[in-house]
Amino acid sequence: MFWKIRGRRIGPQQIQELEARMIRGSTALVGIVGSPIAQVKSPENFNAWFAEHGQDLAMLPIDLQESSLDAFLATLRGWKNLRGCVVTVPYKQLLATRLDAVSERSTALRSVNVIRREADGRLVGDIVDGEGFLNAARRHAFEPGGKRALVVGSGGVGSAIAYSLCEGGVSRLAIADLSAERVESLCALLRRAFPAIEIGGGHASLADFDLVVNASPVGMGDSGELPLPESLLESLAKHCLVADVVTSPEITPLLAFARRMGCAVQSGPEMARAQLGNLGHFMGVTPLDI
Repeated sequence: MFWKIRGRRIGPQQIQELEARMIRGSTALVGIVGSPIAQVKSPENFNAWFAEHGQDLAMLPIDLQESSLDAFLATLRGWKNLRGCVVTVPYKQLLATRLDAVSERSTALRSVNVIRREADGRLVGDIVDGEGFLNAARRHAFEPGGKRALVVGSGGVGSAIAYSLCEGGVSRLAIADLSAERVESLCALLRRAFPAIEIGGGHASLADFDLVVNASPVGMGDSGELPLPESLLESLAKHCLVADVVTSPEITPLLAFARRMGCAVQSGPEMARAQLGNLGHFMGVTPLDI
């Protein structure tokens, strides 16, 4: 038996697939909030996983203006069928100070990228960007213990990646950013938390690094920009893993350059997929290891 939907002839299997993706009155929700929101990969990644595993769950993208943040949080506290919310730019720091409780690393970094709504309406936050990044890096056989790493960008995602690399036991961590003040502020925070690790902002060459990660927006869209000077990137060693958090394009100018240098590369969508379990587990909607 076949049906017609908008002039298309579809069969029973396609009907079942459509039903699996349908939002019903019983569907539990999670969200992702930021602005702009159209470029994020989380809704398609989460919703594909929910459908594949027969879960009556759905993720909604929420493009929110900053003036509505307080009203949004008040709504979350009373939104009974909403389990939690992923937080993306530019609200990771702004929301960290407005929740009922946050993790130790969120307290240190003053940033969150995921919120869980408790049954009583309390909102609890954590930042798992760094753990998601390491999940992806381990799929490239990178283990942080004893390694030397450079993180470009000291914002929310860069700080989280730097913190997790320190938790993982890197021997040396360098931070690069256009703002020297932000670099020193993050380095000071990390030195207090991890006094045994060599942490600083200087890097005349990339030859000794085992990992270089762009955690800034440089390279997004069609800009063609590199986050570091080409002359410096020419010093990359072939053993170095070069990673980028930018999701569009998937192969950024940095990753294309690194490939030409013979380096292994890790894309932004890889990190987005890898941290699906970290985000979902915190919100109570997926296992940790998916």
